[in-house]
Amino acid sequence: MSDAVTYASAGVDIAAGDRAVQLMKASIAKAGRPEVFGGIGGFAGLFRADALKSMTAPLLATATDGVGTKVAVAQRMDVHDTVGIDLVAMVMDDLVVCGAEPLFMTDYIACGRVVPERIAAIVAGIAEGCRRAGCALVGGETAEHPGLLDPDEYDIAGAGTGVVDEPDLIGAHRVRAGDVVIGMAASGLHSNGYSLARHVFFKHAGWDVHRQVPEFGRTLGEELLEPTRIYSLDCLALLRDIPKLDVHALCHVTGGGLAANLERVLPADVDAVLARSSWTPPPVFELIGALGNVAVPELERTLNMGVGMVAVLAPADADAAMARLAARGLPSWVLGDIAPGTGRATLS
Repeated sequence: MSDAVTYASAGVDIAAGDRAVQLMKASIAKAGRPEVFGGIGGFAGLFRADALKSMTAPLLATATDGVGTKVAVAQRMDVHDTVGIDLVAMVMDDLVVCGAEPLFMTDYIACGRVVPERIAAIVAGIAEGCRRAGCALVGGETAEHPGLLDPDEYDIAGAGTGVVDEPDLIGAHRVRAGDVVIGMAASGLHSNGYSLARHVFFKHAGWDVHRQVPEFGRTLGEELLEPTRIYSLDCLALLRDIPKLDVHALCHVTGGGLAANLERVLPADVDAVLARSSWTPPPVFELIGALGNVAVPELERTLNMGVGMVAVLAPADADAAMARLAARGLPSWVLGDIAPGTGRATLS
């Protein structure tokens, strides 16, 4: 028989996958914790759970997420070492809002064709994100899907695990009228609302990723690829550093915007009353609104508008919390307060 069919001729290059693994090993080695047992290459990642023995009632927290259509910008730019940071941020910043310490993460990369250097760059970003989040990268999977994805297309997803002792669990059950709401600055669009941003910049305005934008002081593509800020260690500093602060809830501002996400950590008998005048959104948000004629309410329910994480805490600890965040290089401010109500968050 001539022209015998092989896995490679069907579009799957096992050798390229093996080379990608070799290229990513150095990055993965930098994303570890003492509890990691063994190395990569096994069927499962192993992580010692000894720390749970000292807890009263340990609760495992888990989250999974992706980066959405931000990967389309990375593919346009042919820059692949930042979206992995975004992936870790989207997972681990969800975990920390209950008070959980991020422990470890796994990733999944689906691509039309394995380009070892590209896969290694993505994983390098994931490893760097894990380092920033204080967690370990214990495993992952790269899948080649020829015919389903174009050769230069890929998507990424990840799952993470953390732990919190039940007495330290925070959330809506601790929030009360009189609390102060503190906003923490976003690094940009983060990883939500990119379908809107891409539509406005690329289709509606006809801009290219290489366009220099004076308001940004860099190109459009560089602005859109700014990595999502990872808040997990900052939030743990509020929760665990001595003296301990009376933090009642945390809120990761992702898809749906500030108000909708904050309502997820409000009990039914209070409202969060927030002041738009307390901060100025970065230029990227104003430009999306102006170029696309996008109404403010639409912007606010789609994008973070410059607020990436929120803390709700006792008023006596607000100044100390902001000072602690400032010492870590994270700008924060009083965003509003908690008043008697019906579980709503409002901006005025």
